[in-house]
Amino acid sequence: MKKKSFINDNPVCQIRMQAISDTMGILSGKWKFHILGTLIEGRKLGFMDLLREIDGIGSKMLSKELQDLEMNHLVSRTVMNTKPITVEYAVTEYGATLSPLINELTKWGIAYRQSIHGSK
Repeated sequence: MKKKSFINDNPVCQIRMQAISDTMGILSGKWKFHILGTLIEGRKLGFMDLLREIDGIGSKMLSKELQDLEMNHLVSRTVMNTKPITVEYAVTEYGATLSPLINELTKWGIAYRQSIHGSK
């Protein structure tokens, strides 16, 4: 039997919780913020460049995460007409709207690290 929720009876709260759930579904995972943070700097990067920039990610995981971000219209993929064929990734205009969120997460992370580990 499911418990009766008092807070979630509010329609505004239901919309808010659904929005949070949607956002977490799209941005969840260890690497998506790393990828977006790297691309938001305004650069277009090739696959191998991203692989070098993001410490610890493997090529299979990077490929999967880029596909997810592209599917959700946060990253664009451009196939270049070169030999060998190269692919360039960039944050989309809509993906760039995450910049303030990423900046705030960065500030929070820095403050948290300092509060736990002291000034570094």
